[in-house]
Amino acid sequence: MNPIRVLTIAKNGFQEVVRDRILYFIGFFSLILILAQRIIPEIAAGTDEKILLDFGIGAIEILTVVIAIFVGTALINKEIEKRTLLMLIPKPISKAELIVGKHLGLLAVLSVTITIMMGIYLGMLSFSGIEYPLFPLILTAVYLLIQLALIIAVTILFGVFTSSILATLLSFGVYLMGNFSQDLLELGELSKNPSIESLTTGLYLVLPDLSQFNLKNEAVYGLLPNQGDLIAHALYGLLYTTLLLVISITVFSQKEF
Repeated sequence: MNPIRVLTIAKNGFQEVVRDRILYFIGFFSLILILAQRIIPEIAAGTDEKILLDFGIGAIEILTVVIAIFVGTALINKEIEKRTLLMLIPKPISKAELIVGKHLGLLAVLSVTITIMMGIYLGMLSFSGIEYPLFPLILTAVYLLIQLALIIAVTILFGVFTSSILATLLSFGVYLMGNFSQDLLELGELSKNPSIESLTTGLYLVLPDLSQFNLKNEAVYGLLPNQGDLIAHALYGLLYTTLLLVISITVFSQKEF
């Protein structure tokens, strides 16, 4: 694993994603915020500030998750379909370097996207005269990025052994179930059925628990989670992402082109 080659692949991947006009999502996000700023105060009775706080963070998460899944599932498949992978393999670039570089490149794009969106979001709040807890909001953005790193690893894993369409559907399924994995566990316990309880427990253990990275509610009310929990959740995200990348590299290394 050569860091220079990995960073070169990441840089090329970053430029490629930006060329695909992915940053037009930022313009769409700005339009959504403008509409929300106009509409929400008209329909919310005295709670419009909290709703706008929550709406902005939620919009950033949804848009960046859509980018991560649609772009992430095509990172490797695009190289295969365009036959560019056949030109890369003879060069001194390992498949592990290719996957890690692609992952870092898309993560860099999402980092820039979140930073710009947060700047627009905080600017809108300041312009509207809405008070906001700055540090909790920044912390929320950081943990959203950790979640996105994990989701990108999921999309790459599905992308190396299936089509882009199926990988996209599976990735969305993991994202949705990952946000409700704790609810699945509670549902199994309430069912009092051993078979259902075993199934929900198995899903909870296998699926990533994405709710650990959701700090929106705390940010809206200016609360800070326990420092120990924050460290544990960050390590969980890092280890899970690393595991998924290792599995992706293993599967991809077995493929013949």
